[in-house]
Amino acid sequence: MCGRFSITSPPEAMRALFGYLDEPDFPPRYNIAPSQPVPLVIREQGKRRFLLVRWGLVPSWAKEMPQSLLINARAETIAGKPSFRGAFRHHRALMPADGFYEWKAAGKGAKQPFFIRRKDRKPFAMAAVWDIWMPSGGSELDTCAIVTTEANETLKPVHHRMPVILDEKDWDLWLDPAATQKELLALLRPAPDDLLEAVPVSTRINSAANDGPALQEPALVAAEPEKPARPKKPADTRQMGLF
Repeated sequence: MCGRFSITSPPEAMRALFGYLDEPDFPPRYNIAPSQPVPLVIREQGKRRFLLVRWGLVPSWAKEMPQSLLINARAETIAGKPSFRGAFRHHRALMPADGFYEWKAAGKGAKQPFFIRRKDRKPFAMAAVWDIWMPSGGSELDTCAIVTTEANETLKPVHHRMPVILDEKDWDLWLDPAATQKELLALLRPAPDDLLEAVPVSTRINSAANDGPALQEPALVAAEPEKPARPKKPADTRQMGLF
């Protein structure tokens, strides 16, 4: 899953890269968590627009807020699962990011967090879906989820899932309302193995209250203890021991 990410590039740089018409002043965020406002790039009347939504999708047909946040949509089931299929058909988006975090299990101890970023440090777009929910007696709420897929070879040692990172040449297709399901599903694949790097960081990232560039500084990771070698059994010199 993807449960935390960051956007730290200047607003002008993000606007130039994604080509949306709006001029938002989204501040740098180093530890964006579920339920918080996140930026999306959507297509509206043939133009790219900037949209601020809540991370944690609520389907338009839901009668009430789900008890658990739907922050990730699995690529393998997105086209058929009721929670996501409507958004997949009609409300696809790009989610700008400079990196995301994953946690690696370390035996019985605390999990080790890693900051995942492009090797060239450039921003990228994660595939996302969004929807508009109208609670009874309330105002509209725009919400979203990140599309995930199986991890590539670079990230498998850290976690078995990763966000779908769309190649820039595929951004228009993902946003195209006329795209076919077959075309869209073909985009939902792991990133190339040489695109990303995983940097161990401090467990301070575990608290959503913490923010700032220090969270992405490399941290020392204790070496995993070697497994003790099994004692060798003495050779069986009896006659039946030869078989």
